[in-house]
Amino acid sequence: MIAENLISNAIIPLQTSDTGEVSLEMMSEFYVRHLPIVNNRELLGVISEDDVLNFDPSEPVGSFSLSLTKPYVHANDHIYEVMRLIAEQDLTLIPVVDEENNYLGVITLEDTLRYFARTVSFAETGSILVLEIARRDYTMAEIARIVESEQGIILSSFITSYPDSEKIDVTIKVNRHHLQSIIATFERFNYTVKASFNEEEYYDTLKERYAGLMSYLNM
Repeated sequence: MIAENLISNAIIPLQTSDTGEVSLEMMSEFYVRHLPIVNNRELLGVISEDDVLNFDPSEPVGSFSLSLTKPYVHANDHIYEVMRLIAEQDLTLIPVVDEENNYLGVITLEDTLRYFARTVSFAETGSILVLEIARRDYTMAEIARIVESEQGIILSSFITSYPDSEKIDVTIKVNRHHLQSIIATFERFNYTVKASFNEEEYYDTLKERYAGLMSYLNM
């Protein structure tokens, strides 16, 4: 998946002559905290809600100093690059440009989350394991081999690192609802299983609590 597949033209970019008040109204309408500023097809920058509130909202946005350093992605950038920049700069949307740096549209945070939610790794039910591993010992090949030795398949994975620590958390989602044998095999190979979550059991628990609440309210 690349950026151009998620471009939305529903959000209209600002012109330099638009006032801060107009930009705030548009942000409210589209449920975002950022908007691109465009001159013809040239991307001039991205203005944030805070930028507007720091100046006189009745003035044109072209006169404002922008706190962001013109974030954007190219149409052929991978979705991971889109997510990296959105997270890194705490954006609610990011502009997309072509090879000549002409403005094409935006990708919103909501669109990216919806895309990932619809992928197989999120949509297919399974269970989640969190392994704590020394950074120098990390090898996904071995982790996959252990899971597959127990007739499991890794649907997705990601790594969480921590400042000033040689440990990392490796979170994997597997297509199994019962994890006892997989956990036992990891522990046999001296892995630390930091946490495990079974989606089916979790939803069953929620249903039981909901039923109990309804029974209590109907007393």
